[in-house]
Amino acid sequence: MAEIGRLITAMVTPFDENGEVDYAQAKRLANALLDSGSDGLVITGTTGEGPTLSTEEKIRLYGEVKQAIGNRGAVIAGTTDNNTAASIELSKEAEGVGADALLLTVPAYNKPPQEGLYQHFKAIAASTQLPCVLYNVTSRTSLNMTDETTIRLSHIDNIVGIKEAGSDLDQIARILEGAQKDFLVWSGNDNETFYIMSMGGFGVVSVLAHLVGSQIKHMMGLLLEGDVEKSAAEHRRLLPLFKVAFVESNPIPIKHALNHVGFNVGKPRLPLVPPSEKAAKQVEEVLSHYQVDLPVPA
Repeated sequence: MAEIGRLITAMVTPFDENGEVDYAQAKRLANALLDSGSDGLVITGTTGEGPTLSTEEKIRLYGEVKQAIGNRGAVIAGTTDNNTAASIELSKEAEGVGADALLLTVPAYNKPPQEGLYQHFKAIAASTQLPCVLYNVTSRTSLNMTDETTIRLSHIDNIVGIKEAGSDLDQIARILEGAQKDFLVWSGNDNETFYIMSMGGFGVVSVLAHLVGSQIKHMMGLLLEGDVEKSAAEHRRLLPLFKVAFVESNPIPIKHALNHVGFNVGKPRLPLVPPSEKAAKQVEEVLSHYQVDLPVPA
């Protein structure tokens, strides 16, 4: 199976001045993110405004980004919603255009029981040869996938890990203890990466790696080398930036930050809007205290 990597960026989707997907800019951003520390990219996830993209736009993004980056990094396609049959179809399409892995998000709105979650993810995984990463994000779905369900799913061969953004560190500890030994846990929140990796987590699916990817990778490397004190200091140093990126709904702040530093990704699509004046100033003020790792076009 493809090597997915420890530092994954949940990539924004650039739009042009007409609100259309800017595929050329997406390819430039993908390579810039790999140049600044990322091992792979989630395409059309939450940060990529997946819910507002058409199926055709998603498939084209997977294919064009993969073609642009080649074997430099993994493309992890966010292909699922609360419709199992449609999720299977999009997952097959993503595999067909070269995606390296799939991100399988806990369904929102229809609130399946835990058995429904198990059957949903089992069916999607069975439809593809690609490695699958589960995604638990209770703040957006209003539904927690329990550690028991995650551990059960870890026994399916091509379900290789989980992006955990439920912010329940005890639940994450139980997953790390009880899942198959080769099952990986990525932090789903930048401000929790240090804690989750300290317990044995593998890495992070990051929003802030858009800006400080090399610095996040350095923090992770210090921890892996056993220098907990220096890693903790880096975590504390980066924490204000981790927090301000969520002063309004993601990806509103990170898109504003990218535009502010000169890497144009356009406005969000409705129903998301640009940040309020207050939020924009907060983002800019905090960002002014950091060096940006992302190479910005001249």
